[in-house]
Formats: sequence, C-alpha cells, structure tokens
Amino acid sequence: MTQGGHEGHRHDGGAHESDGPGSIGQRLNWLRAGVLGANDGIVSVAGIVIGVAGATDDRSTILVSGLAGLVAGALSMAGGEYASVSTQRDTESTLVETERRVLAEHPAEAESALAASLQERGLSETTARDAARELSAGDPLRAHAAVEYGLDPDELTNPWQAAISSFLSFTLGALLPLLAITLLPEGVRVIGCAVAVVAALALTGWSSAALGRAPRVRATVRVMGVGAATMAVTYGLGTAFGVATA
Repeated sequence: MTQGGHEGHRHDGGAHESDGPGSIGQRLNWLRAGVLGANDGIVSVAGIVIGVAGATDDRSTILVSGLAGLVAGALSMAGGEYASVSTQRDTESTLVETERRVLAEHPAEAESALAASLQERGLSETTARDAARELSAGDPLRAHAAVEYGLDPDELTNPWQAAISSFLSFTLGALLPLLAITLLPEGVRVIGCAVAVVAALALTGWSSAALGRAPRVRATVRVMGVGAATMAVTYGLGTAFGVATA
C-alpha cells in the first residue's frame, strides 16, 4: 500500500497560505500520495478480479471478489495512514511543546539557536542575529518552529485527513478495474480490463514521476510493467485453480 501520506497540510487562507516553497511542496506531496494511492487501488483490485476471472466466468463472483478487495484495501490504507500520521503528529506536537518551554525558560538561548539555524541556511552571522531578533519580537514560537523544524504550530499534520485521503484515492483507483471487468462482455472481459488498467497505470506513473521530478518514461514503464506482471501472475493462478476444480 502506499506511503502516501506522510506529509503536512495547509488548506486555510491567510498570511501563512503561501509561506514559501514549503507550503507548495507539502501540497505536491499530498497530491503525489493521492496518485500513488490510486495506483495501489488499480493494481490491487485488478490483480484480484483478473485472477478470479481466470478461475470462473461468473460475473457475480468476480464482482463480489473485487468489492471485497476494494473495501479491505481501502480500509487497510486508511488505517495504516492514520497510525503513521498520528505518530508523526505526536512527534510534531512534542517538538512544538519543547520549543514553547525553551522560549519561556531560556529566551536568549532560543534566539541564539534560531540565529544559528539561519546561519546554516546561508545568512551571515550579523544578518542571522538581526533576523532572529526581529522574528522573535513577533511570534517567536511560529518563527522557531518554522525555521528549525519546518512546522506551523497551528497546522500540524492531520491523521484523519490522511486516512480519508488514502481511503478515497485507493477506492477511486480500484473502481476502474472493478467496473471494467464487470461491465465488459464476457468475450473481451479480461483483455479489456487489462488494457484499461495498463492505460490508467501509464497515467498514474507519469503523474507521480512528474510530481516527484523523476524520469517520467522510466517510471511510467516500471509502473505499467508491475501492473501487467501482477495481472499475468494472478490470471495464471486463477486459470490453474479453475482447471483444477472443473
């Protein structure tokens, strides 16, 4: 299942909506996670329905198997994302609370640490100290959390958002092979579903590579190859099972 969601969120308007490239990067990460979730849904359910279609021609059996795979996969994705992002949020909350305590008890040391972080980003010592002083005069917690940890104290990662996003992306991806295998005529059911799946994987592979700034052709071919291999293996197993029980 995908890995997706392991990133932060900024959705509300206001002064922090476009705080530099971090906000844009977080949104691209979420979008990429959604694409990868859809990819997982396509491959997982395609493998199931193609495999069952290799064993039986009964449309109802294929549909029920595909639906079971869709629900189980979507819930598994959602549960995994919820647990993972909850842990991430706990870590973020600990960092923010630690920073809040340090600012309250040792403000001078905290300002020096902020200046050091700014120096590491390329500012001269004098400029870094001036910037740290100015930032600390406004909202010191937000400034320290943003510079030192890349966090917004008011917008920590949301496990429910991650879970729902993963559930929906997997479900949307899984619907394509499920609908293709059940709606197409029996004679072209398997090949038609396989073609639809490979075409959809070409789109998700290209999109995820573009969002991740990876080589697009190689990534697309790799995703298509994995999907095609999955369907070939499960269809072969289904056919063998069907022959064995006929």
